Amino acid sequence: MFSPPKYQRVLLKLSGEILAGNQGYGIDPHVVARLVSDVSTVRELGIQLAIVIGGGNIIRGAKASAEGMDRASGDYMGMLATSINALALQDMFEQQGVDTRVLSAIEMRQIAEPYIRRRAIRHLEKDRVVIFACGTGNPYFTTDTAASLRAMEMGAQVLLKGTKVDAVYDSDPVTNPDAKPFKKLNYLEVLQKELKVMDAAAISLCMENNLPLIVFNINEPGNLRKVLVGEDVGTLVERAPRKGE
Repeated sequence: MFSPPKYQRVLLKLSGEILAGNQGYGIDPHVVARLVSDVSTVRELGIQLAIVIGGGNIIRGAKASAEGMDRASGDYMGMLATSINALALQDMFEQQGVDTRVLSAIEMRQIAEPYIRRRAIRHLEKDRVVIFACGTGNPYFTTDTAASLRAMEMGAQVLLKGTKVDAVYDSDPVTNPDAKPFKKLNYLEVLQKELKVMDAAAISLCMENNLPLIVFNINEPGNLRKVLVGEDVGTLVERAPRKGE
């Protein structure tokens, strides 16, 4: 007997680094298979799922820019890296019998459908996993911002950020063993404390549209299901209560 889902339509943001696993670069097929298997198991809950994937396991536009490359060119290269990751996810999903569509913000019809909002929603309604590639299609915008934007456009009830850590911390838990996790935050706290949850544009977009965000460890098997049925996993970021609420 499965617990009923708390959400009916969600958007999951995955960093490209997640796909690299311990090798740190490129795509580890075993990691992709495990991620896809975890995602596939939650579909029996009847949840409509969209995914935004990053490209940091291949190239980051901001890093390339810091090393002397034109920022716009670096960002476009990063967008193309996300399309490689999207195709890797799609291939593994379909190997496991999950109907999947890749929609790209940069037109490349031989490998992906162009992003059209109504078409994406229709795919979700037909119980297909939708993977958004190439961010927003614009340089200077991160895939975090793309995730917030697509979540809004799809009418998602929550934005999930799957990471390698189990919560949002007050400092880097890798370098600071005394770092303290947060169970709940509001958007202003994230911005004021400069917590590395998502970039400021993404957080502001969520705040303006009252979209809750949950940050959790996607590498822990079963965590995705726990989040989707409303268990207390990770860190919840939401709007601060207003007077009288």
